[in-house]
Amino acid sequence: MTKTNKHPIPLSPLIVQTAVRNALTEDLGRTGDITTDSIIADDATMSAAMVARSAGRIAGLDFAVETFRLLDPGADITAPCSDGDGVEPGQAVLKVKGRARAILTGERVALNFVGHLSGIATATRAIVDAVAGTKTRVTCTRKTTPGLRAIEKYAVRVGGGFNHRFGLDDGILIKDNHIAVAGGIAIAIERVKATAGHMVKIEVEVDTLDQLREAMEVGADAVLLDNMDPPTLKQAVAIIDGRAIAEASGRITAETARAVAQSGVDVISAGWLTHSAPTLDVGLDIA
Repeated sequence: MTKTNKHPIPLSPLIVQTAVRNALTEDLGRTGDITTDSIIADDATMSAAMVARSAGRIAGLDFAVETFRLLDPGADITAPCSDGDGVEPGQAVLKVKGRARAILTGERVALNFVGHLSGIATATRAIVDAVAGTKTRVTCTRKTTPGLRAIEKYAVRVGGGFNHRFGLDDGILIKDNHIAVAGGIAIAIERVKATAGHMVKIEVEVDTLDQLREAMEVGADAVLLDNMDPPTLKQAVAIIDGRAIAEASGRITAETARAVAQSGVDVISAGWLTHSAPTLDVGLDIA
């Protein structure tokens, strides 16, 4: 059965508030929205709807709500859909009525969050759907926008995926450069076992089946099978034989994911989900 994240852990309101405040501070600079404030009367009001221009999976609505709320605490905001919902072109995902200056000033920040996070959720969902019927989970990596890691990883969960480690401090991943400097897989794993706590899993990256056999001999908890084709992955899964988590990584797309999953791996990880997923096109239409 497909491992789909059906109940993604929500973001802390503090993360949402901090991200929105930082984004507004960046955009408003030292003197505020000099365009809107010059043109629009302070007491003017308006109604607008955030509308999807293309089909996809929506994410980040809390960021849009927080943006408009910070700029106009009295704004009337409703969301016809929720994070994780599929949307079609022309579908309204959020409606806001309030001070015109606030809505126009917050427009780009709100759209940036929703478009970016929805793009990640949409891309994730495409791979999740591609591996439907297999046991394979889809995860992201640490290839995230600096300062936005928790937020982008949330969008992966909204798309039905799962998260890899959040940082260098919550899981051990011995990569090729660690192995090269240490002098080999066995010695690298032995060293981390001497210091790691009992709650910390140890994963090692391997490029060949010989490296995989070495990793299994010294007791890795998980193995990252890097840039292996499906036939080689199938051999790797047989070697692992359930003794460790098998993770496939390396240029995996929605088009190639099913063949990778059918090799029997437990996890597919794709860094592009967070660093290169296309933004979902959303816009703000004035009623």
